[in-house]
Amino acid sequence: MAHVIFYEKPGCGGNSRQKQALSDSGHDVEARSLLAHPWTADELRAFFGERPVAEWFNRSHPKVKSGEIVPETFSAERALDLMLAEPLFVRRPLLQVGDRREIGWDEGVVARWIGLAGVGVGEGCPKGDAPHAPCPTPP
Repeated sequence: MAHVIFYEKPGCGGNSRQKQALSDSGHDVEARSLLAHPWTADELRAFFGERPVAEWFNRSHPKVKSGEIVPETFSAERALDLMLAEPLFVRRPLLQVGDRREIGWDEGVVARWIGLAGVGVGEGCPKGDAPHAPCPTPP
């Protein structure tokens, strides 16, 4: 099985379910804080591959949901600047196994890449769009 470096927002319920799915599939999961990691533009950019810039964004971020930030209007450089300043704009999780890096939780991609025993975990917040208390943001 694989050793998966898993960049998460600590306390995020969705990320917790994703880590559990990886563990249940026999993978060794090394969780790291997306917020505490000292990102460089080159390091962060390596996770995005050939995806369009708009797909780099966390669609659950309040400023994206409200329309204040419109990912489709961002250049790669501008998006990276924003994400380095505020990592919560980055689509989660960031996954790394060896030299390969991926962004987001696409069960089909993960299953083909390293194997996944179960399905149905999903990428978004398990609380959905219903009003709720904000997820904890560590210091």
